[in-house]
Amino acid sequence: MIPIQISGTGLYTPTESISNEELVAAFNRYVELYNHQHAKAIAAGTVEALQPSGVEFIVKASGIRHRFVMEKRGILNPEFMAPRIPERGDDEPSLQCEMAVHACREALAEAGKTAADVDAVLVACSNHQRSYPAIAIEVQAALGIDGFAVDMNMACSSATFGIQAAVNAIRGGSARSVLVVNPEICTGHLNFRDRDSHFIFGDACTAILVERTCDAKVPGFEVLDTRLRTSFSNNIRNNFGFMNRTAPESVGAADKLFYQQGRKVFREVVPMVADLISAHLDDAEIPVESVRRMWLHQANLNMNKLIMKRVLGRAASPEEAPTILDTYANTSSAGSIIAFHKFREDLKTGDIGVICSFGAGYSIGSVLVRRS
Repeated sequence: MIPIQISGTGLYTPTESISNEELVAAFNRYVELYNHQHAKAIAAGTVEALQPSGVEFIVKASGIRHRFVMEKRGILNPEFMAPRIPERGDDEPSLQCEMAVHACREALAEAGKTAADVDAVLVACSNHQRSYPAIAIEVQAALGIDGFAVDMNMACSSATFGIQAAVNAIRGGSARSVLVVNPEICTGHLNFRDRDSHFIFGDACTAILVERTCDAKVPGFEVLDTRLRTSFSNNIRNNFGFMNRTAPESVGAADKLFYQQGRKVFREVVPMVADLISAHLDDAEIPVESVRRMWLHQANLNMNKLIMKRVLGRAASPEEAPTILDTYANTSSAGSIIAFHKFREDLKTGDIGVICSFGAGYSIGSVLVRRS
């Protein structure tokens, strides 16, 4: 089997950010305006009054304290409550392309490589800002890569599914090295008027260079094995798509943005993820005691703590399961890679880790890696 490694990672972090305090102030002002506008119907019992949000509620529910965003003014405007990002002309680079190029160049520099060394680009994220031409092909062109490019979407698991696709392409001989890129503009599909989820997401982009170890110029993380699992569920859903125009009466409805049944997701996903990680390690004959670090999907701190407790049989230390949720919030597929990007340099040769993501679908991806 051809040895394959992750040789470099890159991270694009937006320049604007929103604290819980700012987000709650904007949301609660919206609640005041809504309840005032519908005061008579609320008094008559025909409309339910909205409830305010709170900083401590957000921290307790998720562990999130802050998030980076592509545009904050529109999000914090109680009369708009969405990022204001003007459309660009067809001759201008897309926003996701700009994010991706930044992250890719950092990953290439870390690996000591250039675009000439790359054969494929895989843009894997929870939403692409257009149907076609593929964002991946645009990124390929912007970087000057001669090869092929593919868009894929497995929601929050897109990065790990992308890593397996890259590994398969290399082992199958269609590429020597692949850039897996995750440009997540999650605030574009988040309902900032929904108390249960208005705080969940932030924006970011990650990039991973996956290549044959024999071609690598720097030590990296050998990909020992990958494992994927999907199980259909409606508990996390977004119904936005090209068919919406055929039913104009529902355009703009709440289901055209992210929505979930959070308690069901928590109850169902935690055991699925813990079981997959444990089975993956068992089949690879890797004792869980020898795993130095797990870079989990950064969706909810309480979920991650419980997953780790099920896998390890005890509570995990911050070193064993680092979190970036407090700073970045949930960045969908980018989250586990941000954690990997920021918390891996202290690992020594031979140290083993797990990159794991999970999300809508349900979809779960696990990548076993070893420091070269």
